[in-house]
Amino acid sequence: MSQNTKLLVSFSFIIIFFGLTFLFFGLNPKPEQNFSPQPTTSIVETAPIATTSAVVGIEGERVLVTKVVDGDTIEVSSIGRPASGWEGEKTIRFIGIDTPETVDPRRPVGCFGKEASNKTKGLLSGKEVILQKDITDKDKYGRLLRYIYLPLENGQTLFVNDYLVREGFASVLTYPPDVKYNEEFRGAEKEAKEGKKGLWGRCK
Repeated sequence: MSQNTKLLVSFSFIIIFFGLTFLFFGLNPKPEQNFSPQPTTSIVETAPIATTSAVVGIEGERVLVTKVVDGDTIEVSSIGRPASGWEGEKTIRFIGIDTPETVDPRRPVGCFGKEASNKTKGLLSGKEVILQKDITDKDKYGRLLRYIYLPLENGQTLFVNDYLVREGFASVLTYPPDVKYNEEFRGAEKEAKEGKKGLWGRCK
């Protein structure tokens, strides 16, 4: 075999080798690593919403919550021309429910009181809410008695009185003649007790 023939054969083997190598790795590319971004913790705490406490089509007076006194009492400011005839700020007591005491200097802080107060603060502080009256306008302390509804971003409206009972932050406390939702609240309380939610799992 001549020298030229040997070079030609060697060169042919080299071409074949590189060709097969390229073909193999070209058809079997290295799988890309899937770098999934790590979930980040939101700095905004979102309150869990009980779907059974969400309603639609609520009519009432819109006000701005300026202060949460405790779990079942807030202070609000009228928006625009109030339909109720009062202007400025008023204290609102939630109808039909009672959360453990946190602010009465004559009584110790109740079991689960701080949690209930913090839940109402998280839900309502700085929010616009809708107020609805039952029969009685005010209690003996001059506080307006109202049902509280919170408009949500999904278009629904949260019935706050019911939600606090259903999630175990409040118990039912009914004073006739304001009994419009008494049966609903009783059912919500029964559900919370059976599930040992909130105060029913810790205090009762």
